[in-house]
Amino acid sequence: MSLDHARFESLTPRPAGRKQWLGLAVLILPTLLLALDMTVLHLAAPHLSADLQPTSSQLLWILDIYGFMIAGFLITMGTLGDRIGRRKLLLIGAAAFGFASVLAAFSTSANMLILTRALLGISGATLMPSTLSLIRGLFEVPAERTLAITLWMTGFLVGSAIGPLVGGALLEFFWWGSVFLLGVPVMLVLLIAGPLLLPESRDTQAGRLDITSAVLCIGTFLSLVYGIKELARDGISLIVCVAVVLGLVIGWLFVRRQRRLAQPMFDLELFANRGFSTSVGAMLLTILALSGSWLMVFQYLQGVLGLSAFWAGVLMVPSAVIQVMVSLLVPRLARHVKPSHLVSSGLLLGVLGFVCLMLVNGIDTLWLLIVGTVVMGVGVMPMMILGTDLVVSSAPAEKAGAASATSETAAELGMALGIAVIGSIGTAVYRRHMAESIAPALAPDQAAVAIDTIGGALGVIEQLPVEAAAVLLVAVQQAFSAALHTNAIIGALIMFATALLTARFLRHLTVPAASHADHPPH
Repeated sequence: MSLDHARFESLTPRPAGRKQWLGLAVLILPTLLLALDMTVLHLAAPHLSADLQPTSSQLLWILDIYGFMIAGFLITMGTLGDRIGRRKLLLIGAAAFGFASVLAAFSTSANMLILTRALLGISGATLMPSTLSLIRGLFEVPAERTLAITLWMTGFLVGSAIGPLVGGALLEFFWWGSVFLLGVPVMLVLLIAGPLLLPESRDTQAGRLDITSAVLCIGTFLSLVYGIKELARDGISLIVCVAVVLGLVIGWLFVRRQRRLAQPMFDLELFANRGFSTSVGAMLLTILALSGSWLMVFQYLQGVLGLSAFWAGVLMVPSAVIQVMVSLLVPRLARHVKPSHLVSSGLLLGVLGFVCLMLVNGIDTLWLLIVGTVVMGVGVMPMMILGTDLVVSSAPAEKAGAASATSETAAELGMALGIAVIGSIGTAVYRRHMAESIAPALAPDQAAVAIDTIGGALGVIEQLPVEAAAVLLVAVQQAFSAALHTNAIIGALIMFATALLTARFLRHLTVPAASHADHPPH
């Protein structure tokens, strides 16, 4: 009996203790930092441009190289963590991130800043899959793991919300490099507390990392993300076509190699699990729908309504706070509602948020924009939390790093596609409306600048007499409102389709037996 009891105890999930929850707090720190780091640099761009005087091409690389490296290296780093140890990779990445942050803060040239931003992106790619896969090991009880992932995801929400506030405050009193130094104390805490609170975990059966597969994987995502971003910036061009085709060809070679290897770097059999593949696809589509409109929201607040980046950030704080509060209800609801019902219902609620954005028109309807962002954020939380949980829990424990990296890569690709495809459509709508309504008296060079971007139009407005400026401002507001409405319609359609997808392909999942998991027998 004692032997059977011991075997039963070994198979029963162990509830998390104080050490596990403290470990989660440590894992949330880099998540918060990475989300914050993605927002503050855009605020610092004018300041570093005045100091380092980069060319327009160099400035674009300063802004973009971080995202390129993260997207390109996520899956490689996730599988590397499975092999060498997730905690080890997390600590190596934390040390590299802190070191690169100092180098970035004290960069003396544009090229130096580009290189340090690239190093920040590569080290950042080690942090995301490592934190998520370690959560899988820390929390064995499904209900506790769902709650842990919920709290982990609040790091993104808080980091995104306070980014403009923290960045604006730092730039008010310090030089542009101060925004990079935020990472140093966070990484020091992680390096000190990580070895004490986080257990090591790895795939003991994994072989050596296949360098050829790693190069193919990195090449695939670097080419695709570069092509997508160039599409968003300049439209269809030869370089866009070459980059996308090259990425697809390299990706095909990567998939072909994984199928032939006895021990592949990335196990494609993960996608045979319907919960895993549906969650990955749904997360990509959800982020795709959101990013195309979120890009327009901040431009609308600053460009059309004339708010500063700081006050635009202040208006987004209520959305983030409400999302955090509602997200904490998701684990409780997940104990009583089937995942397909909870996720699809949330996405349908998100569609109503897009409808609110379709009705926004000027300062009088600002409340609709705020309500819309709140409703969208609340609606997608079940998808982001339960989708992430499904991705992590559907994969075998030894493949946790690769599975975590896959969910993060889907989010990165969704964001890049949203900005490129939906953002390009919004830009085309803006340009068409501006070309139709721009004043004939405007100089041809000024008209070309105003038609190109809302930022260019606002620059032209500052140079015009009061009456002409007022006429052009009305045209800009109407054109950009039309672009926002178009992107909101597209986002609503994508999110509605995603709701149908999850309702259909996640319906085989049942409510977990929370009562047994929460109270294991002794």
